[in-house]
Amino acid sequence: MAELLIDRDLKLELRARAHHLKPGVLLGAAGLSDAVLKEIERALVAHELVKIRVPADDRAEREAVLERVVDQLGAARIQTIGKALVVWRPRPPEADDEPPRVAGSRRAGPAKAGTRAAKTRPATKRPDPAPRGRRR
Repeated sequence: MAELLIDRDLKLELRARAHHLKPGVLLGAAGLSDAVLKEIERALVAHELVKIRVPADDRAEREAVLERVVDQLGAARIQTIGKALVVWRPRPPEADDEPPRVAGSRRAGPAKAGTRAAKTRPATKRPDPAPRGRRR
């Protein structure tokens, strides 16, 4: 795949959105391996905009990592600041059909018989609590 080219206005909007992102993928000592590329691919499908942290001190090495990522994954380079690289790729159409899921949430569905949500309890009035304050 080739690098995705985008217009200036979209790039500026994506830079603003990426400002508050924390790095979603961190490269380790092994560098850019196939496993890391798969993780970046997964993050792009899930979030579209991904910030990648590269620990290399050499600027040319960081640029080579960015080139490989955008070429192999068909993403657009948005920004490079220090050791942080930001890439973007639009979500594939088949991923738009599924509703976004929140981590740890369960699917909402009809309540099953026998669960607390299905039982109805009569409303009971509780007595007023005792007045607070000093007693004389």
